[in-house]
Amino acid sequence: MDLFIKIAQEVVGGLGLFLLGMKYMSEGLQAVSGDKLRKMISAVTSNRVMGVMVGLIVTCLVQSSSVTTVMVVGFVNSGIMTLMQAIGVIFGANIGTTITGWILVLDIGKYGAPMLGIAAFFFLFSKKDRLRYIGMTVMGIGMVFFGLELMKQGFKPLRSHEEFNAWFHAFQATSTLGIIKCASVGCILTMIVQSSSATLGITIGLASTGVIEFQTAAALVMGENIGTTITAWLASLGTTTAAKRAAYAHVFFNVFGTMWFIALFPVAIKAVSRLIAWKTGFNPLTIAIDDMDEDRFGQIVTAGIALVHTSFNVANVILFLPLAGLLGKFVTKLVPDKKTKEVSHLTYLDVRMLDTPALSIVQSLQQINFMGESVGAMMEKLKICLESETLDKELARKIFHREEVLDNVQKEIFVFLSNLVSGQVPHEITKKAHMQMRIADEYESLSDYVANVLKGIKKLEEMNLPLDGPAREKLLTLHDRVSAYISKVNLYVKEEQKKDILEWAGAEGTAISLLMKEFRRQHLERLQNEEVSPFFSLAFTDILNYYRRMKDHALNIAEVVAGEK
Repeated sequence: MDLFIKIAQEVVGGLGLFLLGMKYMSEGLQAVSGDKLRKMISAVTSNRVMGVMVGLIVTCLVQSSSVTTVMVVGFVNSGIMTLMQAIGVIFGANIGTTITGWILVLDIGKYGAPMLGIAAFFFLFSKKDRLRYIGMTVMGIGMVFFGLELMKQGFKPLRSHEEFNAWFHAFQATSTLGIIKCASVGCILTMIVQSSSATLGITIGLASTGVIEFQTAAALVMGENIGTTITAWLASLGTTTAAKRAAYAHVFFNVFGTMWFIALFPVAIKAVSRLIAWKTGFNPLTIAIDDMDEDRFGQIVTAGIALVHTSFNVANVILFLPLAGLLGKFVTKLVPDKKTKEVSHLTYLDVRMLDTPALSIVQSLQQINFMGESVGAMMEKLKICLESETLDKELARKIFHREEVLDNVQKEIFVFLSNLVSGQVPHEITKKAHMQMRIADEYESLSDYVANVLKGIKKLEEMNLPLDGPAREKLLTLHDRVSAYISKVNLYVKEEQKKDILEWAGAEGTAISLLMKEFRRQHLERLQNEEVSPFFSLAFTDILNYYRRMKDHALNIAEVVAGEK
């Protein structure tokens, strides 16, 4: 019992350090890569090969296929990606996740602790953001290797433990049933811990110390590929139909891929072993840890596992890439469209997107653009209300409802971005998050004033004081000018353009203010000539002021985009 307590202490501690290192390495790489992640996601097209390349590179940067696939489910849910684009990225993520194994092949295990210590000084004391996050990346790598070394030390006593060896003998990958058993164990373990990196680290720790055989470790890795799909599947619960399809595409791709690879497992293992033997002079299927240096043995076995993992995933992508269209049709039939129209909500991805700050900003920007488009749609409906002699009650209801929706969206964005900046986030991401919070607040205020104009028109109608010809003409002219102003500001926000926005927005904003003042002056002349009643005049001047406030909030957005606020 004391032996197993000692083993558990070292293995659990090593695994925790390993996972924390993966997290730091991921966050550091994302911070150093900057806007590259965002640019890659925006470059995703329906071209399958491009999608695979993006998925591969993004997964290498975030160091987790689970994070990538959850991110993809989130983007499909919010409408940023289509199903076919998502399938391509998922294929690439499966290849990208193999980078972890190749990192562990590097013979720097004994340098893990020194790397961790030296890099920690740069991370803690450097004032330059880039140098700090490079230190964080190296610190993460050091933690990964130090954690793996601790796990290896913990697993070593199991080699001579007869009861454990007798139990594990039932999971030898020497027959088809044995391969399936090993794959099932790998799948279940990964489902429990929801991290293929964790189970890969455990597998390599067991194999590199001779506790389990090479082919057993390879079969475990195949099962881990199925188990990792649980994370994306859980992320798809409560999401849109398209997001569910993307998650199911990930599941079936990995399951079908594992099934055909199990059938060819003996041939594949021999081919990989011969390749390793050709390169190193040692065959991982036949070598024993007692016959050579432990470090050399561990490096050869780790290289074999990494090669099996990579070969398996690359072969799957090559096989399924031409069938991506059929996979898309299959999951579309499996998850049919709902009868009622679906609406995407940011809160579905509130927690799950926080692992990728650079991409979370893309997600929140999409919601910001949704707010801008909604305000534009409200202005179009409001114009119809202004043109009509009697207020369209259904149209008015839609405008008021949209204003309530934007209130909720603004709250969602604020909560999402607040959670985002509370973690280890680069200064540039924090700055963009604060800008987006401000823009969301301004859009919400814009929607309030659109609703206020409608309330003013409704009030005049209830007082039996409808808009006459001159008043309606002035409001329509002002409305068109403000509406065009908002539309152009929306375009600047969507394209994140800073060039010339401040000069244009300032000049046009001043022109709109002058136009509003001129209309108010003309209206006051009508009041003095007793062409309109005082009650009508009060409501009309309030409406003019609402349009001026709309212009002010749109100008504020322009100033935020330009970096002035």
